[in-house]
Parts: sequence; C-alpha cells; structure tokens
Amino acid sequence: MRRLTLAWTLSALTLASLAQAGDAHPPGYGQGLAERIPSLAPEIQAFLPEARRIAAESIILDTHVDVPYRLERGWVDVSEATEGGDFDYPRAVAGGLDAPFMSIYIPADVDAQDQGSVLADRLIDSVEALVAADPDKFALAKSPGELVANFHAGKISLPMGMENAGPIRSVEEVAHWRERGIRYASLAHSRSNALSDSSYDINERWDGLSPLGKSLVPALNDAGIMLDLSHVSDKAAYQILELSAVPVIASHSSARHFIPGFLRNPDDDLLRAIGEKGGVIMVNIGSSFLSQASRRSSEQATQAFQAYLRESGEARDSQAAKAWRAAYAEENPYLRATLEHVLDHVDYLAGIAGIDAVGIGTDFDGVGDTLPIGMRDVASYPHLIAGLLSRGYSEGEIKGILSGNLLRVWRVVDAYPRGKGRS
Repeated sequence: MRRLTLAWTLSALTLASLAQAGDAHPPGYGQGLAERIPSLAPEIQAFLPEARRIAAESIILDTHVDVPYRLERGWVDVSEATEGGDFDYPRAVAGGLDAPFMSIYIPADVDAQDQGSVLADRLIDSVEALVAADPDKFALAKSPGELVANFHAGKISLPMGMENAGPIRSVEEVAHWRERGIRYASLAHSRSNALSDSSYDINERWDGLSPLGKSLVPALNDAGIMLDLSHVSDKAAYQILELSAVPVIASHSSARHFIPGFLRNPDDDLLRAIGEKGGVIMVNIGSSFLSQASRRSSEQATQAFQAYLRESGEARDSQAAKAWRAAYAEENPYLRATLEHVLDHVDYLAGIAGIDAVGIGTDFDGVGDTLPIGMRDVASYPHLIAGLLSRGYSEGEIKGILSGNLLRVWRVVDAYPRGKGRS
C-alpha cells in the first residue's frame, strides 16, 4: 500500500509540474515523468486512468535494465531521484515497475581480455549493495516465488541476467553463477566469443555455437537458468532451440520485419520458433530497434563522427570531439521513434509468435539517448499499458505482457532441475 500511495503522489506532483511548466523537465527528476501527458496521442491519454490502475495492481517485470553497468561507470544513489539515467526508485514506483532484471553486462572487449568474470562478480556485488543499503525498497529475487513475495511486501525485486556469458568458461562454472543469482544468460554480445557467434559479427567463427556453447545449453537447463537468444546469431539461436529442453527467451529484442537486415532482431521464422517452443520475446524499445528511420539516423551520425575523427585526428573522447558531436546533433536532430512504434512491434510479435510469447525488455539505461517519445524512463510503463488498451488488448493479455508470460517460462525453467531429481 505504501508503494501504491507513493505512486499516486508522484503522479499528482508530475501533473502539477506540467501545468506550471509545459514540457519542461522537473529539476532532478529525469525526462520520462515530464512528458507523461504531452507526448501521448489523445486516444492513448484517454486510457491513462485505467492504465495506472493496472500498473498499480499488476506485477511489471522488465527483463533488461542496465543499472549495474551505469553504476560501474559512475556511482549514483538510485534509491533516490537522480539527475540522469533512466532508472531510480521514485520513478520506478511512479511507473509501477516491480521487477527490473539487472543486466550483468560484459562488453566484448572485456570478455576478450579474459576479465569478464572479475567484472561480472563486481556488477553482481553492486546489485547486492543496493539491496543491503535499502532493504525496505529493494530485494533480490532468485526465483519466481521470491519475486511474487517481494511484490506483496511492497519491494522492488532485482533479479539478474547475464548479458554475454563469456565469463562461463566451463560447464563446472555454471554453478558459481547460479549461486550468485544469475537467472538468464545470453551466450554472446557484440562479437563472437568462445561460446557463440554474435548477431553483430560477420565473422561467424563457429557457424552458430562453439562446442563449449553447445555443452552449456543443457548445463544451463540443469541449473535452472533461462537461455537468452538476444545477441546470438540466427544459427546459434536455432541450435539453442534444438538443444534446450525448456522454453527460451529473447530478453531485449524486437521484430526484424520493421528493419530488414538488422540481424539483432529476430526474423519471422525465429519469432515463430520461439513461440512454438513456449518462449517469450521481450520488446526492446531503443529507437534503433523499432524504426528504420531511427536506425538510419543513428548510422548517419556514427559515420559522420568517424569521418570527423579520421580527418581531425582528434581522440574519440576529447573535448573537441564532444563539441563536434553536440554541434552535429543540434544541426541533425535524431529521428526518435514513438510509443506507437513500440505498440506496432507488440502487435507484430503477437501476430507471429502468439500473444503468450510477448513481454517487455526495454533496455533502459542501455541504449543511451535513443528511447522513444512516450517511453523515456521507468516511469513510463503506464503509457505502454494505455497504448495497449487503446489497441484493444484485454486486461488479461496486458498482464501477460507485463509479467505473466515471462513468469510462466521462468517457473518452467526453475522447476526443470527438480524434475530431474536435482536441487
């Protein structure tokens, strides 16, 4: 009840700020709340009261929030309102977020230097530190049952997933990461590694999974850790689907249909295969995952910046380079996607893979300043719910998208080791 009251209080304060300042962002409170009303079409705004009720009553689970790596770059107290970033406790409460999976992100270069285990343990330590510092606000969740219990206790659960399982260098090491709280694992990230080819890497060194990667699939099944297809190549994804005894997830991916040739998003056949396996695709809301125009805008900016670096000889992180990027952005505004694009992907995924195969994996704090209009931080989940209501989704279907579909998969995966007679 305390969280419910705080959520409504924050909503009221937000609306008051909007009345006084139009689209101005309330100081120190991030961007998403400030655009709660102005960024939404009237037909979606009409559903906001019902959407806020659903958000308050339902478990909202997001399988990909990059808070740990954000804190690795510079520690801030996310138990209080923060100036930057997409997540903090007040905004999470305002948006009704109950269970953001903390991404234990291992960059490809760190993995290549064999430093992934050190970083992963440190990032997990940071999540545990958040819980230890504010046990009345946050709690770990190593099972669906713990997550549900935390919800009823009014606490935000912080389950964890590993984005790039490169640190797992043997079947025997799986137990360590299980003990540390990892409950899903993507086998690669932006480059092919010792386990799997990456969707971003044209060097398909393994033609899918490596021998070690193939052995890890049943090992992760036996440990009750969900397999995540986000970031692996199509061939690797199909091999995981074939080898896994339980459903799989794509923790933060959208539909390739809208951005042909963007291999990071699954195509129709792969989406269908995930659904047929009983799995779930969690929609990534980064604009470059949603809109061809946004992706082209981003690529053009990257190409222009690389050309500037070559011609100027400046270092990427120099003050001159930062000034150049700021000037470029001023002259060439980023073509941001919108909430409607997010809803289009939900519609498409539901049509191809089935309504029970759709969830949320926003990539908050992981995609920089590319979030869509209407979904700018963790206070924005009621916007998504209102949009789904406006498109005719039932409350039951929406609750499945918010958490029910992922919790179903997690329960199956979590129970699998016990079904084999293992604890």
